[in-house]
Amino acid sequence: MGRDVVVTVPKGVWLEWLAEGDLSGDPSTGQSYVFSTIGRPESSRGDRCYVVAHGRLRGFAPLIDVCRFDDGVVGLVRAGGAVAVTIPEPIIGFRGWRYRWWDRADEVPFPDWMTADVDSSISRALQPRLPS
Repeated sequence: MGRDVVVTVPKGVWLEWLAEGDLSGDPSTGQSYVFSTIGRPESSRGDRCYVVAHGRLRGFAPLIDVCRFDDGVVGLVRAGGAVAVTIPEPIIGFRGWRYRWWDRADEVPFPDWMTADVDSSISRALQPRLPS
Protein backbone atom coordinates (compact mmCIF):
# COMPACT_ATOMS: atom_id res chain seq x y z
CA MET A 1 0.00 0.00 0.00
CA GLY A 2 0.99 3.57 -0.60
CA ARG A 3 -0.54 6.57 1.08
CA ASP A 4 -3.99 8.14 1.31
CA VAL A 5 -4.41 11.25 -0.84
CA VAL A 6 -6.62 14.32 -0.47
CA VAL A 7 -8.06 16.30 -3.40
CA THR A 8 -10.37 19.30 -3.74
CA VAL A 9 -13.54 19.46 -5.81
CA PRO A 10 -13.96 23.14 -6.76
CA LYS A 11 -17.20 24.81 -5.68
CA GLY A 12 -18.17 25.54 -9.27
CA VAL A 13 -18.22 21.86 -10.25
CA TRP A 14 -19.74 20.40 -7.05
CA LEU A 15 -23.06 19.53 -8.71
CA GLU A 16 -21.33 17.99 -11.74
CA TRP A 17 -19.04 15.94 -9.48
CA LEU A 18 -22.03 14.66 -7.49
CA ALA A 19 -23.80 13.70 -10.72
CA GLU A 20 -21.03 11.22 -11.58
CA GLY A 21 -22.53 8.72 -9.17
CA ASP A 22 -21.46 5.99 -6.75
CA LEU A 23 -21.52 8.47 -3.89
CA SER A 24 -21.63 7.67 -0.19
CA GLY A 25 -24.86 5.80 0.47
CA ASP A 26 -25.39 4.87 -3.20
CA PRO A 27 -25.41 1.24 -4.28
CA SER A 28 -22.42 0.40 -6.45
CA THR A 29 -23.09 0.62 -10.18
CA GLY A 30 -19.92 -1.23 -11.11
CA GLN A 31 -18.64 1.86 -12.92
CA SER A 32 -15.32 3.51 -12.18
CA TYR A 33 -14.53 7.22 -12.08
CA VAL A 34 -11.26 9.09 -12.52
CA PHE A 35 -10.17 12.22 -10.67
CA SER A 36 -7.33 13.76 -12.69
CA THR A 37 -4.60 15.76 -11.04
CA ILE A 38 -0.96 16.66 -11.58
CA GLY A 39 1.95 14.95 -9.86
CA ARG A 40 2.85 11.47 -8.76
CA PRO A 41 1.44 10.48 -5.38
CA GLU A 42 2.74 7.27 -3.86
CA SER A 43 -0.76 5.83 -3.71
CA SER A 44 -2.09 2.53 -4.92
CA ARG A 45 -5.10 0.23 -4.96
CA GLY A 46 -6.71 0.09 -1.52
CA ASP A 47 -5.54 3.51 -0.38
CA ARG A 48 -8.14 6.20 0.17
CA CYS A 49 -8.86 9.27 -1.92
CA TYR A 50 -10.36 11.93 0.37
CA VAL A 51 -12.44 14.78 -1.05
CA VAL A 52 -12.50 18.34 0.23
CA ALA A 53 -15.20 20.75 -0.95
CA HIS A 54 -16.70 23.97 0.36
CA GLY A 55 -14.09 24.19 3.12
CA ARG A 56 -14.77 20.75 4.64
CA LEU A 57 -13.62 17.20 4.32
CA ARG A 58 -16.58 15.38 2.73
CA GLY A 59 -15.47 11.75 2.74
CA PHE A 60 -13.37 9.23 0.88
CA ALA A 61 -13.52 6.46 -1.66
CA PRO A 62 -11.17 3.50 -1.86
CA LEU A 63 -8.83 3.69 -4.82
CA ILE A 64 -9.07 0.83 -7.27
CA ASP A 65 -6.17 2.07 -9.41
CA VAL A 66 -3.75 4.92 -9.93
CA CYS A 67 -2.96 5.68 -13.58
CA ARG A 68 0.16 7.63 -14.37
CA PHE A 69 0.35 9.31 -17.77
CA ASP A 70 3.46 10.59 -19.57
CA ASP A 71 2.34 14.22 -19.41
CA GLY A 72 2.47 14.29 -15.58
CA VAL A 73 -1.26 13.77 -15.12
CA VAL A 74 -2.35 11.19 -12.60
CA GLY A 75 -5.75 9.52 -12.61
CA LEU A 76 -7.04 8.52 -9.19
CA VAL A 77 -9.58 5.80 -10.01
CA ARG A 78 -12.48 5.01 -7.68
CA ALA A 79 -15.67 2.97 -7.85
CA GLY A 80 -18.35 2.24 -5.23
CA GLY A 81 -17.73 2.12 -1.50
CA ALA A 82 -17.52 5.85 -0.75
CA VAL A 83 -17.86 6.82 2.91
CA ALA A 84 -18.99 10.23 4.19
CA VAL A 85 -16.67 11.42 6.97
CA THR A 86 -15.25 14.71 8.12
CA ILE A 87 -12.81 16.04 10.67
CA PRO A 88 -13.41 18.85 13.18
CA GLU A 89 -11.43 21.49 11.32
CA PRO A 90 -11.98 23.59 8.21
CA ILE A 91 -9.87 22.79 5.16
CA ILE A 92 -9.15 25.45 2.59
CA GLY A 93 -9.34 24.08 -0.94
CA PHE A 94 -6.13 23.61 -2.89
CA ARG A 95 -4.91 22.62 -6.33
CA GLY A 96 -3.40 19.22 -6.97
CA TRP A 97 -3.29 16.72 -4.13
CA ARG A 98 -1.82 16.26 -0.68
CA TYR A 99 -1.28 13.30 1.57
CA ARG A 100 -3.73 12.82 4.46
CA TRP A 101 -2.34 14.79 7.44
CA TRP A 102 -4.83 13.77 10.15
CA ASP A 103 -5.28 10.48 11.98
CA ARG A 104 -8.07 8.27 10.69
CA ALA A 105 -9.26 8.06 14.31
CA ASP A 106 -10.22 11.77 14.05
CA GLU A 107 -12.77 11.06 11.32
CA VAL A 108 -16.46 11.23 12.24
CA PRO A 109 -19.54 10.31 10.20
CA PHE A 110 -20.88 13.17 8.09
CA PRO A 111 -24.55 12.45 7.23
CA ASP A 112 -25.22 15.85 5.61
CA TRP A 113 -21.97 15.83 3.63
CA MET A 114 -23.63 16.95 0.39
CA THR A 115 -25.10 20.19 1.75
CA ALA A 116 -23.40 21.24 5.00
CA ASP A 117 -21.70 24.63 4.52
CA VAL A 118 -22.63 24.60 0.83
CA ASP A 119 -24.07 27.71 -0.84
CA SER A 120 -27.86 27.80 -0.46
CA SER A 121 -28.49 27.82 -4.23
CA ILE A 122 -26.52 24.59 -4.55
CA SER A 123 -28.35 23.08 -1.56
CA ARG A 124 -31.69 23.91 -3.19
CA ALA A 125 -30.57 22.23 -6.42
CA LEU A 126 -29.74 19.08 -4.43
CA GLN A 127 -33.11 18.84 -2.63
CA PRO A 128 -34.65 16.25 -5.00
CA ARG A 129 -31.59 14.00 -4.51
CA LEU A 130 -31.52 14.13 -0.71
CA PRO A 131 -33.13 11.37 1.37
CA SER A 132 -36.44 12.41 2.95
